[in-house]
Amino acid sequence: MDLIHLLPDSVANQIAAGEVIQRPASVIKELVENSVDAGAKTIHVIVVDAGRTSIQVIDDGKGMSETDARLSFERHATSKISQADDLFALHTMGFRGEALASIAAVAQVELQTRRQEDEIGTKVSIAGSKVTRQEPVSCPVGCNFKVDNLFFNVPARRKFLKTNATELNNILTAFERIVLVYPDIHFTLHNNGVEMLNLRAGSVRQRIADVFGKQYNQDLVPVEVHTAMCTVSGFVGKPEAARKKTGCDYFFVNGRFMKHPYFHKAVMKAYDRLVPEGMAIPYFLYIEVEPGEIDVNIHPTKTEIKFENEQAIWQILSAAVRDGIGKYCEVPSIDFDTQGQPDIPLFDNNNNTFQDSFAAPKVNYNPDYNPFKQSSGGSSGNVPNQWESLYQGLEQGSFREEPVQQPSFFDDDNVVAPQSATEILSEKSPAHYQYKGKYLMTAVKSGLMIIDQHRASIRILYDRYLSQHDGHVISTQKMLFPETVTFSPSEGVTMQQLLPELTAYGFDLSDLGGNTYAVNGIPAGLEGVNPQNLLHDMLSSTGAADSLEAIHAALALRLAQSAAIPYGQILSNDEIESIINDLFSCSNVNYTPDGKAILCILPQGDIEHLLG
Repeated sequence: MDLIHLLPDSVANQIAAGEVIQRPASVIKELVENSVDAGAKTIHVIVVDAGRTSIQVIDDGKGMSETDARLSFERHATSKISQADDLFALHTMGFRGEALASIAAVAQVELQTRRQEDEIGTKVSIAGSKVTRQEPVSCPVGCNFKVDNLFFNVPARRKFLKTNATELNNILTAFERIVLVYPDIHFTLHNNGVEMLNLRAGSVRQRIADVFGKQYNQDLVPVEVHTAMCTVSGFVGKPEAARKKTGCDYFFVNGRFMKHPYFHKAVMKAYDRLVPEGMAIPYFLYIEVEPGEIDVNIHPTKTEIKFENEQAIWQILSAAVRDGIGKYCEVPSIDFDTQGQPDIPLFDNNNNTFQDSFAAPKVNYNPDYNPFKQSSGGSSGNVPNQWESLYQGLEQGSFREEPVQQPSFFDDDNVVAPQSATEILSEKSPAHYQYKGKYLMTAVKSGLMIIDQHRASIRILYDRYLSQHDGHVISTQKMLFPETVTFSPSEGVTMQQLLPELTAYGFDLSDLGGNTYAVNGIPAGLEGVNPQNLLHDMLSSTGAADSLEAIHAALALRLAQSAAIPYGQILSNDEIESIINDLFSCSNVNYTPDGKAILCILPQGDIEHLLG
C-alpha cells in the first residue's frame, strides 16, 4: 500500500496560511502591500473588533480584470515574477502569490474590483478556498477586499487570538511599518467606526510626526549618505531623546521593513559615550541597495533580509549616523579676530566721559604666607602644632610612624579630641563604607558584603510601590505647570487600558483627545523625572504583560527604576544604614525584579589570601 499522497489544495492552503497569516495584522499587511504595489494613492483600512469580525481594505489602484480577480486567489498566482531570476530583482512588496490564497483558505472573502478601462467591475466571493460566486458589479476603480470571520474554519487558530486590545496593537504596528515607507500615500485606519489614523500625503519627517507625535520634530536629526554600494537616509534621535526602552527603531530596505540586530548595533555604536549604557535611541533609517545584492525570501513574513555586503554596509551605516549626530552636536567656534573692527571706547562712570582704556586691576598678596607656619606669638591661629610637623614631613619627603595628634572634631554640642587616627576610626567611623558612589560595603560574619546601591534601591522601591498600590496609599505630587504628552496610535490603545492603573500609581492624567494627555501630577518621589519619557517607558514596559499582576509588576518596576538612587550619589552613614535595613526587609534581597544581582560576599578566606 502506497503511503505518500498529494494533499488537497484546501489543506495545502491552510498549511500555507499557518505561515503567512498568523493574526488579523497579517491580513492587513498583505492586503495593504498589494494596494501599494497596485499604485494606489489612497488606502482605507476598516476593521471591526480588531479584525476578529471583519477587515476591509479599499484602494484606488489600477484594479484587476474579471479573469485576474478570480486567478489571484489561486496559490502561487502572481504578477510579480515569472522565473527564478526575478526573485533577485524585486521592486515590489508581495511576490510569492501565497497571500490571497492563504487568506481565502481561512476566512470568508469578498472582492470588488475594476480597472480604469473597464465600464463595469467584477465581484468574487470565496470561503474556505472555494469560489462561491462571481458576478459583474458597479464599483469604483481599484480594489475593495472584505475579509469576514477570520479562522472560521480553523477554531483552534481562532482560539489562540489575543484580546482585542492586543490584536489592535499588532494591527497598528504592522500599519505603521508600511505608512512610514510611503509618505506620498494617504492612509486612514478605522476600528469599530472610530478613526484612529488619518495620514495625509507629505514628507517622511511629517509622516513620522503624524504617527508618533509632534515631539519627534524636535527629537530627530537627518541622516543622508550616498555611496556606490548603498544609500542611507532618514532620521536618528538626538542623544537627549534616549529612553530606557523604545519601539521606534525602524530599518527599511528598498521600501521594506526589516529586523536586523547586526545593523542595530551599528547605529548604537555611533552613540558611544553620548548616551548611558542600556538606553535606546529612536531611529528611522532607509537603505537603498541593488535588489540583486539582497535576499528577501528567507522568512515567510519577509521581515528578515540577507545582505551580500553586510560588513561594508555596517561601516557605512555607522559612519552615516555618526555624521548626522556630529552635525547636530557641532560646537560653533568663537571668532576672536578683531582686525578691521571698529573700536568701541569704554565709559567712565566717574567723569561721565568715554575713555580709551582702563588700567588692569592689581591684586595684593603675600607670597611668603604659610598657614602652617607658627607665628612668634605661638601657634598660627587655631591650627595645632602637629599639623605643622606633618606639613614639614610632606615637604621633606619623610613621615612619622607614630600617630599624629588630630585637631578637635565637633560632635553635636560636645567637643572630642581623640588621640590618634586609630581612635578616630574606632570611635567615629561607621561599620559601613561607600565605594566610588556605586557600592556599599559592610562587614558580615563570613567576610565583606558588597551591595549595588542603585539595584538595592530599585528592589526597595519596587516592593514599596506594590505594597502601596495594594493598600491604595500612593500619593500624587501635583505639577506646578501641567505638561502634555502625545502617544502613537498603538501606545494610545495601551494607554486607554492602563489609565486606571496609572491613576492608582499616583498619576493625574487628563485625556485631551488625539492620543494626547495632560500630566497634572506624578507619583510623589519622582520630582525631577521627565514625565513624558517616563510614561512612554512605562507603556513600552507593559507590552509583554498578559495579566493584571504582570502589568502591576511592570509599572512598579519602571517607577522604581526612575526613582531609585542613582550611581554616583554620595550617601551619609545614616542613609547607607537605612538602605541596608530596608533591603533586608524586602521579599528578595539577592536580585532586582528583572533578575540582576544586588549583592555579593567576598569571603574572609579570599581576603586573607589576597593579602598573603
